[in-house]
Amino acid sequence: MNTAIAEMARNFARLAGGFRASRVILTANNLGLFERIGAGKNAAHLAKALRTDARATEILLDAVTALGLLAKRGGVYRLTPPAKQLLLPSSPWYQGDMLRHADRLWQNWSGLDDVVKTGMPNRAGRRDHNVFIRAMHNIAVFRVDAVVKALNLGGVRTAIDLGGGPGTYSIALAKKGVAVTLFDHPETLEVAKEMITRGRTPRVTFRGGDFHFDDIGGPYDLAFLSQVLHSLSETEIAALLGKVYDALAPKGQVAVHEFSLNDDHASPVPGALFSINMLVNTAAGRSYTPKEVAGWLKGTGFRTIRTKNLGDTSLIIGRK
Repeated sequence: MNTAIAEMARNFARLAGGFRASRVILTANNLGLFERIGAGKNAAHLAKALRTDARATEILLDAVTALGLLAKRGGVYRLTPPAKQLLLPSSPWYQGDMLRHADRLWQNWSGLDDVVKTGMPNRAGRRDHNVFIRAMHNIAVFRVDAVVKALNLGGVRTAIDLGGGPGTYSIALAKKGVAVTLFDHPETLEVAKEMITRGRTPRVTFRGGDFHFDDIGGPYDLAFLSQVLHSLSETEIAALLGKVYDALAPKGQVAVHEFSLNDDHASPVPGALFSINMLVNTAAGRSYTPKEVAGWLKGTGFRTIRTKNLGDTSLIIGRK
């Protein structure tokens, strides 16, 4: 066989078979395997602790080991450094809630065939709002420093974190001396209040409501929208940005943080795949390009619009 074709086939097999590794990690997390393993356990002891089948547990443990999240010696399994940092709730970098959210998405994505045929979302997975909001914190914790650093906070005394979820960005802005209003649905704020109170961040206040219909307050020096627009249609985006514009003080600024997507809508891979996530889970959402966002800001009346590339995300900033 041609060597180049053989390598192409191997690469394709890894691409097409990526679901296997994902399913192993999701199941291990669902079972609480990483928390229960402690300083180390063999398969029999762990199966007893998890109340799972011994044979099946050993096979799962070996697969998790092959993926690099466990180490195995003398039949005893122990957490590797990545697992300790990312999969134990005591770690500030914990990703377990994100994995639980991904497990729900797995069920929704499994209906992609019908979604493409009908254009309608598939919400087969049971939504746990608490898990979803905490998952957003799991994701944001790796981006928050770079995003806040990219903002121009000179003269910013007040800000609204619109659709701010767990308040990860609200906390970071408050630590910079900004008085922040975290606006989101009341049930979301219950989770955010717990997280923000734990972090003792007094400069964050809470305003519950639906930003499509309810007053968002103001005037603010900064309106920050992180990962909000991708769940909305273009019509909804235009209406929301108009409301944001009206809520800003003179010369106030808006900062829109979204996943990066090139003008062809087909690259890079994370942005293109996230459009599928929005296709599966929303009626009208998708990933948008910085150029599209900048156009909407300009159409709303914002000026001095600039884009900052932050790797897998982009920040689009405009001034009133």
